[in-house]
Amino acid sequence: MIGLVPERLERIVVLGAHCDDIAIGAGGTLLTLSRPGLRVDALVLSGGGTEREDEERAALAAFCPGADLDVTVLKMPDGRLPAHWDEAKNALEELRGRTDPDLILAPRTDDAHQDHRGLAELVTTAFRGHLTLGYEIVKWDGDLTTPSAYVPLRDELAEKKVELLQQHYASQRHRPWYDREAFLGLARIRGIECQARYAEAFHVRKLCLRVEG
Repeated sequence: MIGLVPERLERIVVLGAHCDDIAIGAGGTLLTLSRPGLRVDALVLSGGGTEREDEERAALAAFCPGADLDVTVLKMPDGRLPAHWDEAKNALEELRGRTDPDLILAPRTDDAHQDHRGLAELVTTAFRGHLTLGYEIVKWDGDLTTPSAYVPLRDELAEKKVELLQQHYASQRHRPWYDREAFLGLARIRGIECQARYAEAFHVRKLCLRVEG
């Protein structure tokens, strides 16, 4: 296994189609990376003006302790991203105009949910040449595949992720898949795959390696 250690991250962009996508897919990674001085720009396409926006803002603040966090939550209808393609693309381009991130955390391009998949496809139209890690979200579609990148999580951070998911997204607790076993179970499997106890896994569409002799 090859470990790549990037230069010190200063700016991160995190993208979600729905409130809670970012926290579910990359919450542990955000807890690992967050520190004073880190800039995190979050863009979520749906949920604006509802209780879900309030949940998202509180949750992302907890997942990014100490970071300089900016959160934008739009009002696109859930499950209708293809019909709002221009609005989504314009939002990404506006975000790109005010940040040049070292890392992007976004949905993966082969996600079965059309909103997730659509957002992932738009990322490269606005952010070219940026390292993008596509996070995974377990769901009834059974669309989990073999990831290509891993972020090992310390035990306490894996537990903290689950705690924060349960604490901040009260609107989702009734869902049969939204529980401790699902989140820690997937993290344990991904940990096994990268010789750790827990991990989050990602898909990388394109990776540029700068090699010096």
